[in-house]
Amino acid sequence: MASCSTMAFVTLTFVLLFLGSSSAQLSTNYYSKTCPNLFSAVKPVIESAISSEKRMGASILRLFFHDCFVNGCDGSLLLDDTSSFTGEKTANANRNSVRGFDVIDKIKTAVEEACPGVVSCADILAVAARDSVVILGGPNWDVKLGRRDARTASLSAANNNIPPPTSSLSNLISKFSAQGLSTDEMVALAGAHTIGQARCTSFRAHIYNDTDINSSFAKTRQANCPSTSGNGDNNLAPLDLQTPTVFDNNYYKNLVSQEGLLHSDQELYNKGSTDSLVSTYSTNPSKFSSDFVAAIIKMGDISPLTGSQGEIRKNCRKIN
Repeated sequence: MASCSTMAFVTLTFVLLFLGSSSAQLSTNYYSKTCPNLFSAVKPVIESAISSEKRMGASILRLFFHDCFVNGCDGSLLLDDTSSFTGEKTANANRNSVRGFDVIDKIKTAVEEACPGVVSCADILAVAARDSVVILGGPNWDVKLGRRDARTASLSAANNNIPPPTSSLSNLISKFSAQGLSTDEMVALAGAHTIGQARCTSFRAHIYNDTDINSSFAKTRQANCPSTSGNGDNNLAPLDLQTPTVFDNNYYKNLVSQEGLLHSDQELYNKGSTDSLVSTYSTNPSKFSSDFVAAIIKMGDISPLTGSQGEIRKNCRKIN
């Protein structure tokens, strides 16, 4: 009897372990039965937002990056500050720059109408990021889903984990490595800067102080970004001067021409270990696209909350 009981216990333990490991796996068909209209609910909202303002696609994609780099892709960035914790929206890399939260709110409303209480804000952000890339002419991919939402956020982790625009190549490599992403994957993900804009305060030091920059390009950017801090800090410039609202490989062509807007951008092509891959992407858009897809899927796998962890928020800005 004892041996039978032991055997039953071992079997049950194995089953529970198996179920636990299964629940931790994200899946591209996670909502196929519980919310089959998920994608058709998300896309029109994103299309409308980008139609109204092309820059919004880059802003949504950036939200996904900045969420995943802080304790995993768990929707923590979407949380407003509360009396119990200071959220991530005021972190150094996010303050006065992250945007698009109202678009996520609209998507959440549409998804809740389609299937209430089923889809996490973390997953909504992942789908919205993919749709933004596709709408702006970039590659498509099947988004892995099944994340749940965090019940807290971390200002300190956001300040520590997200690399600033002043980062050196070694710092970039270190920050991405800490998230389980290789140097090559970092270079591919940096291609997201082929869309969107940056504030003067983010690139002022680069255009006035650095030597690894095309002088004509620097003068062009200086015209709208005064050298004195506090003047024109929020003035915007496109990260990709040629096609700032098209997801293509011009970002890498710019780096080869020493026309990267941010110091951290140009560090990827500055007589360092990543020069070769930047050169490859500048002449091979299909390789960039395929590598970007593989890298962003891997980034979406960073420490998701699954199973009974976290929750499915009713409002992406606050816990239930």
